[in-house]
Amino acid sequence: MVPELVRTWVSGWAASRGTPRPVEKPWGFYVEVGKPDHVGRHVLFDARESTVRAAAASVSVPHTWLKIPVDPAEAGQLLPRGWVVDKEESGHLLAVDLRVTAPVVPEGYAASQETREGVTFLQVHDATGACVAKGQTAVMGEAAVVDRVETHPAHRRRGLGGFVMRTLADHAVAEGAALGVLGATDEGRALYETLGWTTHARLAACVYRP
Repeated sequence: MVPELVRTWVSGWAASRGTPRPVEKPWGFYVEVGKPDHVGRHVLFDARESTVRAAAASVSVPHTWLKIPVDPAEAGQLLPRGWVVDKEESGHLLAVDLRVTAPVVPEGYAASQETREGVTFLQVHDATGACVAKGQTAVMGEAAVVDRVETHPAHRRRGLGGFVMRTLADHAVAEGAALGVLGATDEGRALYETLGWTTHARLAACVYRP
């Protein structure tokens, strides 16, 4: 199941971030990101040593990343010299069967939503009009990938994160999606699991810094 979730997550992440379409490789996908500190990323379907080493051997450009479905503590043992495991960028792969919940924006806040090029963006604003929480989702047929869910620190623990997640899920269902997938930080994972999401794998983030 994990390879299928990885495939969905990579495709949705690329659509959400507006990067070129992922290129399939023997070990997974490669996504061209084009930033100085994030040239591109290989996302692997599995964490077999032969798979990881083949992907790493294909990299010659510094600041290219690998995302591996394995615990970060194990990733470093699989990689050759020049690679660094970034524990802060590592996370978790989660999924959920989507359902409609019709959430109501918490009192004192207002929400706005728009869709551009197949990606739906949701923002929550406080009384001054400032954006204090947000998230976005890319719907691809029967699956939706949720991305960039954030709540301003001063507005946390007020139900905004849950509202964003449920609203994006409702939109995805309306568009025909039945499965939700996302990559989460440790902190985000705690929220998503309370909303019914299930963790299927760790995601070790490794960067080439020779």
